[in-house]
Amino acid sequence: MSHRVPESARTDEDGPVRFTPVAGRIGAVAAGVRLDGDLADDVVALIWDAVLRHKVLFFRGQHHLDAAGQVRFARRLGEPMAAHPVLPPLDGHEHVLDLDGARGGRADEWHTDVTFIERPPKAAVLRAVEVPPHGGDTVWANTAAAYEGLPAELREIADRLWAVHSNRYDYVRVNAAGAVPRRPPSATAAFETEHPVVRVHPETGKRAILLGGFARSVVGLSDRADARALIRLFQEHVTRLENTVRWRWAPGDVAIWDNRATQHRTVRDFGDRPRRLHRVLIAGDAPVSVDGRRSVRLDRSAGSLATAR
Repeated sequence: MSHRVPESARTDEDGPVRFTPVAGRIGAVAAGVRLDGDLADDVVALIWDAVLRHKVLFFRGQHHLDAAGQVRFARRLGEPMAAHPVLPPLDGHEHVLDLDGARGGRADEWHTDVTFIERPPKAAVLRAVEVPPHGGDTVWANTAAAYEGLPAELREIADRLWAVHSNRYDYVRVNAAGAVPRRPPSATAAFETEHPVVRVHPETGKRAILLGGFARSVVGLSDRADARALIRLFQEHVTRLENTVRWRWAPGDVAIWDNRATQHRTVRDFGDRPRRLHRVLIAGDAPVSVDGRRSVRLDRSAGSLATAR
């Protein structure tokens, strides 16, 4: 589902909804809207257009939303997906993943959601249910700005590369400390997909880097150290501070982001204080490379992340 506003109508001051940027390259706060499933089509179009431009939008004070209302609103942006390919959904809500920090739902590595499947979600709607008085922020990075900021020589290399994304951990987590092997909570079922390192956005036409924590190897490179070095090189461009925005949650906050042009992670600095958020994913298409090829799923032994209805 795609909502587009005519170029002549696209300003941050139009209509009842206002969008105020909160960082130089990514993120805006929305005001003047109460999120629900009955929003007028033109308001939904303005919101979606702002998601495409700002990559992530923040809505304060949406206390009226519960899990069912969150899904009803998310459905205005596209078709909700099953909550997760392996993890169980929130009781009674097949589209909602309960990210409870007390049960390990911390997502504290840079990632684009669910890239280990052939058709990763196009967007996500995340709602704060309970948050600590301090700590537990989420940070997003603009992967399109990261690509644009690459030197021309590195863009040429990235355009040709493909990476294998998997939820297995001989999976490699790449961060400032280097490669750290860990076993994922979702190791009970294996998903493995080849994606282009640079994908062409299906709505904006812009190129963006597609990596993050689920990218564990580079197609055609048998040397693991070389693959890790390449992944780390491009990943560090994504997560440069200039490409990021950090959000301090309050109960009732909602974030909507373009999963095709961002990465994100939780800041794990809240200890054992309660932190609980609910996430709904919107179905997307298989990424397309610069030369027009589509992503390919490698492991057919696991089930699919079907669109739940």
